[in-house]
Amino acid sequence: MKTYILSKWFCVIMLFVGISISCTELKDDSYGNVVSAQYNPQTEADISYLINAAYVAWRETMLLWNGVVRGQELCADQDIIPARGNGWVDGGIYKRWHQHNWTTDDDSAWQPWTRTYMGINTCNRLLSQIEDGAIGVEGEAKVRLVSELKVLRASYYYILVDFFGNVPLVTDFKDLSLPQQSTRVEVFDFIVTEITDNVDNLSETSRGYYYGRFNKWAAYTLLAKMYLNAEVWTGTAHWADCIAACNEIIGFAESTGEYALEDNQKDVFITNNENSKEIIFALPFDEIYVTDWNAFDFHLYTLASENQATYNFTNVPWGGVCVIPQFIDSFDPDDARLKENFISGQQYTASGEILNRSDNGEPLVYGKEVPSVDYSTNYDGYRWGKFEYAMGITNRLSNDWPLFRYADILLMKAEALMRDNKPGAGALVTRVRERVFKSNPVKAAISDVDLLTGCVYDYGRRDTDETTHEGGFDIQYGRFLDELGWEFTQEGRRRQDMIRFGVFTTKSWFSHSTSSNYRNLYPIPNQAILTNSNLNQNPGY
Repeated sequence: MKTYILSKWFCVIMLFVGISISCTELKDDSYGNVVSAQYNPQTEADISYLINAAYVAWRETMLLWNGVVRGQELCADQDIIPARGNGWVDGGIYKRWHQHNWTTDDDSAWQPWTRTYMGINTCNRLLSQIEDGAIGVEGEAKVRLVSELKVLRASYYYILVDFFGNVPLVTDFKDLSLPQQSTRVEVFDFIVTEITDNVDNLSETSRGYYYGRFNKWAAYTLLAKMYLNAEVWTGTAHWADCIAACNEIIGFAESTGEYALEDNQKDVFITNNENSKEIIFALPFDEIYVTDWNAFDFHLYTLASENQATYNFTNVPWGGVCVIPQFIDSFDPDDARLKENFISGQQYTASGEILNRSDNGEPLVYGKEVPSVDYSTNYDGYRWGKFEYAMGITNRLSNDWPLFRYADILLMKAEALMRDNKPGAGALVTRVRERVFKSNPVKAAISDVDLLTGCVYDYGRRDTDETTHEGGFDIQYGRFLDELGWEFTQEGRRRQDMIRFGVFTTKSWFSHSTSSNYRNLYPIPNQAILTNSNLNQNPGY
């Protein structure tokens, strides 16, 4: 990651308004602050340092403990944290996630709520200070800055409309009254309007000072995601609008070469991935400058303690999360993603020696099977391995998080075409598959008709308590849902995709049985309701 990228996340801008200093010889050592009377951003670098304080909450809400990634993955059909010999019960929160029994007091609802609103609050503060003149930016630079902050604020509401549905729309930093709750449709309309009203004011630059920020193409990606989920969130489909938003990005990519699929999917997730042309919007990370303990800890989160010797980590892994066997069984054996996105089989030290288990001295082998959500050894289940784990890394990875990438643009367009009964979906899916079936290119090809068939995933209970086989043949467009699962595993989105395909509450998997439809939304956190009498709980909770 480049130095100018790193600095964006750690220049926390604290603007002090109305402070008068009479002592003219007072030495100003406000290295972490920018005093408003002194701050008049003139260059792209100045504006970048200012605005990136508002982006920090995206990293925090996605990846800190019990954040959005967990909220999207641990309740879905790919990943699980079972009780293990070294713990991972934690009051039953992971089992409740898996079995859709979370409560209004669970941290799984509170953390995405509070961290996301922190991002909204920062956007509102900066917008207010720009409007008041405390931040001295004028002309075209002001228009661009205001538009970027509004789209960024809309992106935080994208998380909230997905997770909670009916949430307060807070846009006035100075309004101290308790905010009123808006309907899900009102929140959806607000997000779409904020994007469409401001997208043309955003920069078309894909990197440099706009790496990790909302340029025009990141905004169109967000807009496409809104339209892709519109039928679930509002009751009205917007497939043509989704296609149009994707076409904006595809047209730019094909005319300039600024965005493209990587030849190897793995290259999107390497440690030094900041130059990947597949990444449209990234959350920049660096183990030195991002200091939150759980900032990006997939390696510790998934690997057993013995794997410290595999990568010479500075910290001992305490791995819990692994992959549900049914998901692994859904892969074609020739799909390169099966090998490259998961860690399985015999483990070795950094020098190539066989790694042994600490409990019995036998070779450490990650097998596919996991007994139950209630019991497993420290070595059951395939482990997360999509992101590269660099040798000698600390408790924090340095890979940038690719929140939006070009493969998603192609597959969003493909899904919208398929659902709108238009041709071309198969060709777009084939483009994404070609890079992972190099050993058997014939298998890469998939037709529009293929995508209309059911899931390959064989649903049903598969643990020590119960075994059932529900299949996936009855899922409309299920084959497309499989494609999304194979391509975007471990990227913090599976719940959203399953809801859109009508599977999230209607199918069983591993130790999870079918649940009530109201579980398609998380509850408004009890902590939030206790502090705002205007909030009403989501139905069912």
